[in-house]
Amino acid sequence: MVVTSPRRMKKGDNTVVNGGDDQEVTTDNQSSMASGGSSTGNGRESKSRVGIEKETVKAESERDSGDTQPVERRFSARIQKLKSEKASFVNRLEEAPNSRPEQCWNKRPKVYQRRKGNSREESEEVVGEAVSPTVGSSEAVDDDSAENGESKNPEIVENGIVNDVSTANGVEKSAYAKVKETLRIFNKFYLHFVQIGDLNEKDGKPASKRPDLKAISKMIETNAILYPEKRFGPIPGVDVGHQFFSRAEMVAVGFHSHWLNGIDYMGQSYSRREYSGYTFPLAVAIVLSGQYEDDLDNSEDVVYTGQGGNNLLGNKRQVQDQVMERGNLALKNCMEQCVPVRVIRGHRSANSYVGKVYTYDGLYKVVHYWAEKGVSGFTVFKYRLKRLEGQPTLTTNQVQYARGRVPNSISEIRGLVCEDISGGQEDIPIPATNLVDDPPFAPTGFTYRNSINVSKSVKLPSTVVGCKCKGACTDRRTCSCAMLNGSEFPYVHRDGGRLIEAKDVVFECGPKCGCGPDCLIRTSQRGLKYRLEVFRTPKKGWAVRSWDYIPSGAPICEYKGILMRTDELDNVSDNNYIFDIDCLQTMRGLDGRERRFRDVSMPTSTDDQKSDSVPKYCIDAGSVGNVARFINHSCEPNLFVQCVLSSHHDAELARVMLFAADNIPPLQELTYDYGYALDSVIGPDGKIKEMLCFCGAADCRKRLL
Repeated sequence: MVVTSPRRMKKGDNTVVNGGDDQEVTTDNQSSMASGGSSTGNGRESKSRVGIEKETVKAESERDSGDTQPVERRFSARIQKLKSEKASFVNRLEEAPNSRPEQCWNKRPKVYQRRKGNSREESEEVVGEAVSPTVGSSEAVDDDSAENGESKNPEIVENGIVNDVSTANGVEKSAYAKVKETLRIFNKFYLHFVQIGDLNEKDGKPASKRPDLKAISKMIETNAILYPEKRFGPIPGVDVGHQFFSRAEMVAVGFHSHWLNGIDYMGQSYSRREYSGYTFPLAVAIVLSGQYEDDLDNSEDVVYTGQGGNNLLGNKRQVQDQVMERGNLALKNCMEQCVPVRVIRGHRSANSYVGKVYTYDGLYKVVHYWAEKGVSGFTVFKYRLKRLEGQPTLTTNQVQYARGRVPNSISEIRGLVCEDISGGQEDIPIPATNLVDDPPFAPTGFTYRNSINVSKSVKLPSTVVGCKCKGACTDRRTCSCAMLNGSEFPYVHRDGGRLIEAKDVVFECGPKCGCGPDCLIRTSQRGLKYRLEVFRTPKKGWAVRSWDYIPSGAPICEYKGILMRTDELDNVSDNNYIFDIDCLQTMRGLDGRERRFRDVSMPTSTDDQKSDSVPKYCIDAGSVGNVARFINHSCEPNLFVQCVLSSHHDAELARVMLFAADNIPPLQELTYDYGYALDSVIGPDGKIKEMLCFCGAADCRKRLL
């Protein structure tokens, strides 16, 4: 890697219905459909007997039909003022269209201030396979949501703070960044409702059956859906090959607005808007998931069965005739008006909490439709769709990932230069590969150590008295460790333990606690749980990726090395592996760090009068360290840094953990934001040190230093 010296780390990341029914099996509710009788009816139409999120479904259906007026939503005085100012500005723009400023009027001041100097021009570079801007690419769509009126900027109100995912440093974020942040909001809400369900079960109350749907309802309530208005064609920030790990994630983005059914369409209400030249309904997206017995999928050429008549019990049986209405009519209208349809394929996947992963495979045109007697003897409508040319190659025949195929064993690894860089110190081997250099070589110049070495100049605090829980901590009202976390458990049990959201600091159970090693509040202490690989890159040196799917909030690894005082460092300019422990500085928002407004209780032993802007302690992984030393920087990372306290409560000596900020698919490089303020590092010659950034993110700042 070029640099792994997070000397001034920023820790601000923690981070509905019609057409082709797609049953997602969740761990919360193995039968989300009505069980028992033969649930007939509209097949691809969601019935009230589904019994989940009825209000959300009803509201969506009413909006599509255009028969009812939208319910007026209440907003705080501050939000009303912002909306009033926006409306006034829009009126002025309409009166003087030529005076429209370059910067969009939908930007708002941020309460969370980023580090000084991190604002850079947006990069035109797109990571991955190139896509023609005219077909299949999100870049083909005007991302000026305020101008086209088809989407709103998510504005989330939390603890009296307005968070706008559309801007950063007063600069408009790329569409890719907006999609990523919207999914992070969804994952936070999802884990929150998972936790509520866990607590209800412990208290003898009914558990939440579908926390993903509750998360969607919360996003609708808080105006957090990224693209609430439907549109045909590509969606900004979602390129061919993008993977969603649930149908609810698609709803959160506005990519497909129905959590159950396969055909998403624009209803008659859109005919009174800027789409007056079209005949409605019009289909915008379909999900292929093998739900219908008559579906045929040959990748480039698809025969899709219309909606209706399916028994919704998961056995694909047709039980009555289909009717030319709603989604069926919408697909027919698409054919007659040459309107392309987004196609998403669902595949079984043990890594997704719904048992499936959904991949966007691009735009298709409906070339023909007909009615015939189906396998079960009932009339069904068939639609032949052909993939538009000029789009990236399909990647979903066998759920292959665009970055390559996950090896099943060491013998299948290409470019293997070391079978295990940890030398057996980790429970899971960490291979190293090099397909860049000739001849290839393995990582050298350091000693792998799966523990923290403490310098003689550092005196660790005494071990604190822990909680009195037995076996495992289960009652947040009596567990003293939970009380330090705001009387809440910071983790949920799902997927072996996931952090709900980033906090100022996470308090975990320590050596003197009464609970055992399997306690939930010891989640980050269990070592590696994912198969990691260190691999060589052309421009960034060594990097790290996972062979496994990693869910958001999952612990990745701890940054380990030599714990020492920052004032005893020598030759800092030549050491790119120094990590300052700036937990206190981040909590106070010093030097432009993003504060995390979370409810934690710092013990009285912490000296609140300390005001040092420079951290006193750091971890030096230059000569001794673990796999974390190879993890690179990105301006749009998929990991975040979290300070953790367990054996003691001195935040200046907190453990530095890396957690997943997103749902990370296999073989995607793991990265976090080093958080440097530009022009903040001085070289040994007294001059400002500069270093280019090669992360390749859409919002890359172009410079690391």
